[in-house]
Amino acid sequence: MAIKRYGVIGHPIGHTMSPFIHKRLFSLAGIDGEYGVYDIPPERLEKMFKEELSSLEGFNITIPHKQAIIPFVNELDSKAKLYGSVNTVFNDNGNYKGYTTDPDGFLLALKSADIPYRGRTVILGCGGVARTMAYEAVLGENDLTFGVRSEDLEIARGLKKELESLDILEKKPKVEVCNIKDLQGDIDILVNATPVGMFPNTEACPVGNKIINNSKAVFDAIYNPLETLLVQKAKANGAKAVGGMSMLVWQAVVAQTKWNDVTFDKEDINRLCVECIEELKNR
Repeated sequence: MAIKRYGVIGHPIGHTMSPFIHKRLFSLAGIDGEYGVYDIPPERLEKMFKEELSSLEGFNITIPHKQAIIPFVNELDSKAKLYGSVNTVFNDNGNYKGYTTDPDGFLLALKSADIPYRGRTVILGCGGVARTMAYEAVLGENDLTFGVRSEDLEIARGLKKELESLDILEKKPKVEVCNIKDLQGDIDILVNATPVGMFPNTEACPVGNKIINNSKAVFDAIYNPLETLLVQKAKANGAKAVGGMSMLVWQAVVAQTKWNDVTFDKEDINRLCVECIEELKNR
C-alpha cells in the first residue's frame, strides 16, 4: 500500500507541533503516513496548491492561509462556513473538502476532562481563539461574559455584536462585556484565551483567587506549560480543569477522522498530550 502524504501550510511556519502530533496519530491508527511542513508565502499559495498540495491526501492550514485557501476548496462543512475559516483540507479524489477542526477540538478537550460546556461562561480575552470558544458557547445557548483589559473593550463589544447577530439561534443567550477587574458572580466555566501564564511567565495568573474559587470548571487555552497556574489553582480548589494542549491534540484528531475515518482512545490522547509537552521541552 502506498504511503499517504499529508502536511501543514503557513507563513512563517515556525516550530509547529503538527508533524509530531500527526505522526503519533498515524502510529496509533496503524496508518502508513508521512507529514511535511510547507512554508508558503501568500503570493505563492495558488501555485503551490496546483503543484504540490494537490498531490497530498490532506493538509492542515495555519496563519495566514485560513481564509485564503477557501477559493481552492470545492466544499465547506457547516462549521467552516460559519467561521469563514478552514484549517483542514481533505483531498477526496480531487474533490477538496474544507473543515475547521478547532471548535470540535475545543469541545472534545472539555469532554475528555468531563467538563460540560453549559451554564454561565466567562471568556478571558477576545482574540481569535476566544472567538472560537465564544461561538461554541452561544451555539450551546450559554450566557456569555467577556472579561477583557480596558484597551480591548471595544474589540470585545464588536465580537458581542457579531454573536448577537447570528441568525441560526432559536434562543438568544445573553452576551456581556466587562473589564476583567470587574468580573463577579458564580461561573460555570471559566475560559482563559489570553497568553497570561504562558511559558516562560508561568507564575502569572489572569484572574485572582476569588474568581477561580467561584468557577466550577476551567479551560486554559495555553498549552505550555501543560498545567498553568490557573489550572493548578482550579484543581486545588476542587474544580475540573484542563489546559490547551488537549485542544491542540484533539483538533488534530478531528482532522484525522476527516482524512481517514479513524477513532482514538481517550487515554492514548491524554498520553500524547504529555508527550507533546516533553517534545516542547527538548526543542
